[in-house]
Amino acid sequence: MGLVWQILIGLILGIAVGAIFYGNPKVAAILKPIGDIFIHLIKMIVVPIVLSTLIVGVAGVGDMKKLGKLGGKTLLYFEVVTTIAIMVGLLVANIVKPGVGVDMSHLSQTDISKYVATTHETQSHSFADTLVNIVPTNIVQSMEKGDMLAIIFFAVMFGLGLAKLGERGKPLLNFFELVAQTMFNLTNSIMRFAPFGVFALIGVTVSKFGVGSLIPLGKLMITVYGAMAFFIIVVLGLLSKWAGVSIFKLMGVLKEELLLAYSTASSETVLPRIMEKLEKMGCPKSITSFVIPTGYSFNLDGSTLYQALAAIFIAQMYGIHLSISQQITLMFVLMLTSKGIAGVPGVSFVVLLATLGSVGIPVEGLAFIAGIDRLLDMARTVVNVVGNSVATIVVSKWEGQFNKEEADDYIRNHNLDTDAV
Repeated sequence: MGLVWQILIGLILGIAVGAIFYGNPKVAAILKPIGDIFIHLIKMIVVPIVLSTLIVGVAGVGDMKKLGKLGGKTLLYFEVVTTIAIMVGLLVANIVKPGVGVDMSHLSQTDISKYVATTHETQSHSFADTLVNIVPTNIVQSMEKGDMLAIIFFAVMFGLGLAKLGERGKPLLNFFELVAQTMFNLTNSIMRFAPFGVFALIGVTVSKFGVGSLIPLGKLMITVYGAMAFFIIVVLGLLSKWAGVSIFKLMGVLKEELLLAYSTASSETVLPRIMEKLEKMGCPKSITSFVIPTGYSFNLDGSTLYQALAAIFIAQMYGIHLSISQQITLMFVLMLTSKGIAGVPGVSFVVLLATLGSVGIPVEGLAFIAGIDRLLDMARTVVNVVGNSVATIVVSKWEGQFNKEEADDYIRNHNLDTDAV
């Protein structure tokens, strides 16, 4: 049985167990440790993989000028696409109007104090502070915290320094290549535990919120999922087509990773496998190892789309009309806030809390949608993963280094392997 079927069975069984034992705290007590172990296993290998592959990739480029050009194109792409995602969110919210007619007396409020505390912490830091913090003072400490931007900065600088050593640096370069290969092999072993992790995580989620809590906010959920599907098929589909790959074929190759990302609501769980598959699809290691980790901080298409849509939803729920100029202001604020606090836990909520006040929307409204945020986060995560995968292919094509023949062969062989299973 293929991994995708194992994960799907785990997902279905988890939903069933959660629904049967809805409201029973024993479910969380039993299942949560299993889900946490799986997430911890993934987090255990993410930093070594990012560090080793990025050092190898940068050392392979070896030229600061080429790397600067790659970084400039990557960040430009991220900014353009995430801005389009914000515009799609605003457009869908204005057309569908999911917040109009919602009776707040039928909604339950969830405690969002932890997000408020995080927002106060992040708002006390200026944009200059954010830039300064990208440069680590202690790389071991940054690795311990999983501070991806600091890790990326160190790996880039280390890779450039290693490239300058030439032949003398080959043994160290070989060491990091072996580390990367070992970590990818370890990933395949850990993925055998994925169905159990998915079963536990989704079981805990369903047992907490139940199916009944979805009904009052059903229109919001349908709107968010519809907007996410539109963004993948139309926006990312056109970008992917320009690069020479069908978005549906790409998603077919990544189906195990997308199902896992959806079930766990975590992009980290699939980072190693996404990098591995994109390299096999003809994207150079130097580009894959740079674009994917950086995208996890700067290219959260699903998150930015949701933030725009949720902001308008809350305004509609309170009967607040936002003018065009206010919505343009909201767009510009989201463009900044969604980048400035990348990597913060519950980032979408923190960004919304930091943004809503700028256009006069009550932040208390977030407490009404916090209960179903996990289900919305699952959809956001899928879009984030697809968005970063497309970004890698597009940047590779833009740099003239995308091997389309290799991509076509891998897609064809992957489909044959799947059919055989």
